[in-house]
Amino acid sequence: MNTAASIATFPKPEIGPEMKGAEIVVECLARENVDTVFAYPGGASMELHQALAKSNKVRTVLPRHEQGGAFAAEGYARATGRVGVCMATSGPGATNLVTAIADAFMDSTPLVAITGQVYQKFIGKGAFQETDFFGMTLPVVKHSYLILDINDIPQVIKEAFAIARSGRPGPVIIDIPKDVQQGLARPVFIPTIELRASKQPAHATDDELKQVLDLIAGAHQPVLYVGGGVISAEASADLKAFAERTQIPVATTLMGVGAFPESHELSMKWFGMHGSAAGNWAVHQADLLLTFGARFDDRVTGDTARFAPQATIVHIDVDASEHNKNKIVDHPIVSDIKHALVRMNELMEVHRFQGPDTTTWLDRIGAWKREHPFSYGKKKHILPQEAIRTLYELTRGEAIITTGVGQHQMWSAQFYEFNHPRSLISSLGLGSMGFGYPAALGAKVAFPDRQVVDIDGDGSFLMNVQELATARIENIGAKVMILNNQHLGMVAQWEDRFYNSLRGHTILGDVSNIGSPENLEGLYPDFVAIAKGFGVPGRRVHLKSELREAMQEMLDCDGPFLLDVIVPNSEHVMPMIPAGQSVDEMITE
Repeated sequence: MNTAASIATFPKPEIGPEMKGAEIVVECLARENVDTVFAYPGGASMELHQALAKSNKVRTVLPRHEQGGAFAAEGYARATGRVGVCMATSGPGATNLVTAIADAFMDSTPLVAITGQVYQKFIGKGAFQETDFFGMTLPVVKHSYLILDINDIPQVIKEAFAIARSGRPGPVIIDIPKDVQQGLARPVFIPTIELRASKQPAHATDDELKQVLDLIAGAHQPVLYVGGGVISAEASADLKAFAERTQIPVATTLMGVGAFPESHELSMKWFGMHGSAAGNWAVHQADLLLTFGARFDDRVTGDTARFAPQATIVHIDVDASEHNKNKIVDHPIVSDIKHALVRMNELMEVHRFQGPDTTTWLDRIGAWKREHPFSYGKKKHILPQEAIRTLYELTRGEAIITTGVGQHQMWSAQFYEFNHPRSLISSLGLGSMGFGYPAALGAKVAFPDRQVVDIDGDGSFLMNVQELATARIENIGAKVMILNNQHLGMVAQWEDRFYNSLRGHTILGDVSNIGSPENLEGLYPDFVAIAKGFGVPGRRVHLKSELREAMQEMLDCDGPFLLDVIVPNSEHVMPMIPAGQSVDEMITE
């Protein structure tokens, strides 16, 4: 054995010229191939912004609210798979990032949030705009840094990006006092870094994977339950090959939408509370459930005791903490899902795997899909489902769709067919209203040549309406289609179903005008006028005869555009499994 050859070698560190701490931060970002930072300045982050202003390597997009900037960084990350970067000042600037950081944590989005902090001598003294940002974010980050030594900046930033994107992705915060930003040092740039073994993605053994293949061979009614982990691992093509080789039908979570093409004959689209009837029934009757990169969240499982009651459950996930957390499974396997899928595909070829005969099972599922598709009725007014389906037809399913949170979010997933990963970007674990349009900005910055449309509700869109200014000034051509029903629609739906339709402050418009899409007088607010105030063109439409032409006008616009589609407030998202119930209680009409 050649001992010398077996010793790992790494490129030598590079010592840079003397520069300010803030300049070191920007140089480190450039070395991480960061091309865009979504950043709002303030007193404790001025040095960072001065360094960014001098940089020709990193674009700075100025949001109109720190939350909008952080959601935009998430949209960028979700669309690309790369780490999104946002920045804010101390105190309220930092606290305005918290919702988005929690959102990134819930949806496993790689995010680095950099915040300015007060001078070190003031930390803990209740200084102006001081908060313990390190402490308050601990429950919702993968890791936190408070940099107290300027010489630590290159190491910390290198680690932060590695942690954010490795294993199960997530957010990392870096809090930097102003005196560290202002200090001078000759930085030592580290070209590569090795995380501790515990942070490296695990790989399933061949014995574990062979056992899974044996279970598949003996199954009669197997189902693939696929989550966002497959998309994070860039394993969609491997999943498709696996499903086709084994002839196992696929149901995704909402985070997993696009991981498997929804036009494929094996697709049952997504399942769960408002998911496809076929997907829910198939999982309920499965004798083998292969859970890949998903976490058994309550919106998928309902009553966990009655979830997949007949199934032997295999759970492959890179995060061991998810095993047996929400649902006790038979075969928990800690592994990077891409490795597991690639290796199982190889093992099937090597061992001439004979898959199960799923013909009868697939025929039954096919009948469910034909008899209980996502559907909507015909009314004289524009229905929200109809508007989304029209958008799908006009974009041929090739747009990146972002959403806010509410009924429109579920209808978007139901009626826009997704055949590619990273095409649906939505706040799903945290369910944060106001996510949609900022996320669309981030996705459009990442892919300026792709059509990016935020399908939003009137309530959700208003929460970050100020980002229309960002779109206009930064020339980001993200579109928004508002499905305007003057209500907090999803909460109102629950009121209709479970609270005798008593409206507990869920009406957003003029009560005297509610329920009449024909009467446009008094509709509040006037979104087209608001858009015009931001310098963004817009149009309101309430007649079916105008819908397609108005939508085409939106899509043909070179820059941002707002389309306000007036829809009735009486529509409910169906199917629906009431919270805490099971498929047995699914409401289909």
